[in-house]
Amino acid sequence: MSMPATDVSLPLKVAIVGAESTGKSNLARALADALACEFGLRCAVVDEYLREWCERHDRTPLADEQMAIALEHVRRIDAAAAQRGLDVLLCDTTPLMVAVYSDLLFDDRSLEPLARDCQQRMDATLLTSLDLPWVADGLQRDGPHVREPVDARVRARLNDWHTAWSLVSGSGTARTASAIDALRPLLRERARGRRSSGLFSRLEGSLVGPPGRRWVCERCDDPDCEHLSRPQGEC
Repeated sequence: MSMPATDVSLPLKVAIVGAESTGKSNLARALADALACEFGLRCAVVDEYLREWCERHDRTPLADEQMAIALEHVRRIDAAAAQRGLDVLLCDTTPLMVAVYSDLLFDDRSLEPLARDCQQRMDATLLTSLDLPWVADGLQRDGPHVREPVDARVRARLNDWHTAWSLVSGSGTARTASAIDALRPLLRERARGRRSSGLFSRLEGSLVGPPGRRWVCERCDDPDCEHLSRPQGEC
């Protein structure tokens, strides 16, 4: 899917979404560090508000508490995006995830208009793959059995809303590299749009060359297949 055009005077807003225990928080921090260290970009991370809420209340939220959580997450994203001098804003989930869990746990889809509006204001959406092992995390996680249903709902909502997204897979530095490859076209576009900026001039130079190779399955032509993948053109 093609990525939307962006206003290069504003920070690039990147949503990191996906099922539980798929490395969203670690990816946000690793990506912020990589973009800062490798390209000299000024990055900020908006942490997942639900985690903070659960730690404060020592429980998971009820159905009628979901909307307030989603609204606070929107407020924090908007406040962070208004910072001056910021190049990239990495959002450790968005209200999309609150809406998905409200649907899954409470059969409530009333949060979707808010989630859709926020998601469509993102410049890029990264979906974390299920290829990492599930790890318990106190109240925050429901169990490995919910990962596939959540992943399916996230994909369905993004597709229904015609929102471009890229799958991020691999572990450790490979996962971070996968995210950078997904963002490379947007980073290159912003570098060209900020030619007067020394930082972005160096960034453009560092991004010269073709984009990362598309991953394809060894057994089929299904673009949604994520198993036994290899870079296109490799043996």
